[in-house]
Amino acid sequence: MKRIIKYVVLGLVAVLFLYTIYFLYNKSQAKPVVYTLDSPAKMTIVKKTVAVGKVIPRREIEVKSQVSGVVEKVYVTAGQTVKKGAILARISLRPNMMNVSQAESQLQSAKLSLQNQQSDLERYRKLQQQGVISQSQFNTYATNYDLQKEAVSSAENSLLLLRTGATRGMVSNVIPATIEGTVLDVPNKEGSFILETSTFQSGTTLATLADMRDMIFEGLVDEAEVGKLKQGMELVLNVGALQGKPFKATLEYISPKGVTDQGTIKFTIRAAVQLDKELFLRSNYSANADVVLDRRENVLAINEGDLIIEDKKTFVEVETAPQTFEKREIKTGLSDGINIEVVSGLKAEEKVKHR
Repeated sequence: MKRIIKYVVLGLVAVLFLYTIYFLYNKSQAKPVVYTLDSPAKMTIVKKTVAVGKVIPRREIEVKSQVSGVVEKVYVTAGQTVKKGAILARISLRPNMMNVSQAESQLQSAKLSLQNQQSDLERYRKLQQQGVISQSQFNTYATNYDLQKEAVSSAENSLLLLRTGATRGMVSNVIPATIEGTVLDVPNKEGSFILETSTFQSGTTLATLADMRDMIFEGLVDEAEVGKLKQGMELVLNVGALQGKPFKATLEYISPKGVTDQGTIKFTIRAAVQLDKELFLRSNYSANADVVLDRRENVLAINEGDLIIEDKKTFVEVETAPQTFEKREIKTGLSDGINIEVVSGLKAEEKVKHR
């Protein structure tokens, strides 16, 4: 019995040894390499560059006040459309009392001078009628009287303007819209104090207006691509907030001066946007513009990764028999970064090794 068990164990060891040898032999045998093949295809090759920027109104203006004071009433809200001349706000004046007192004194002085001029004019009129003075001398006194009347009127308007913000025929404390368009922002609410526009300061902005019917794209293009751009080129805008809804635009401006952006030189471009009646473009929407630099329609092309570049020559490995390849020089054309045009050296029915 013991002898039988011994033979069985030896047999199992022998079988295991033989299987191990067979497994190691098979594993040491190299498996044949099967290469993936790519076929040339007819397609459209488009070379383009991307400009990153935003969509803005062509005309965006800030409406400011001609007088200082407190915003008494605001008649518009952001998003509202207004006509040119529409009232945006009314200002309650807070005049400087010293200026008011000075204006009152000037008015009183002008009135006293007018009374004296009127008395003199009546006396000179009688003298002219008596032939004591000539007509030309009388005309001089009459002109002085008329000038003094204008001085009184000017002093009255100055005082009225300081007190109420308005004069006869003119209102300066009411702020009108200077263009027709949309109210983008009303930064100062009722009760806010504002400063007037003068030669020393720009003044406080009451509202920002823009014509939203005329929008442009403004973005930056790398200096390596700007030389290929020309006015009139077509752009395709992809607005981040309106995915899947591209807009067409026409390039109309290329900056003559570059700016530094993240360590590289870039140039500003502007393009007129063709609006879609069903979509509303808001000011400062971020957008990317695809600028078409060149295009080839219905040309033979292959994957650019299949190319072999040696000594400034271009080669591909063409299948001559199943899994047998020959290295062949070809002439290439336009590339879009993924596919490249084949000008000569390769036929549509041939296959190349995928690399």
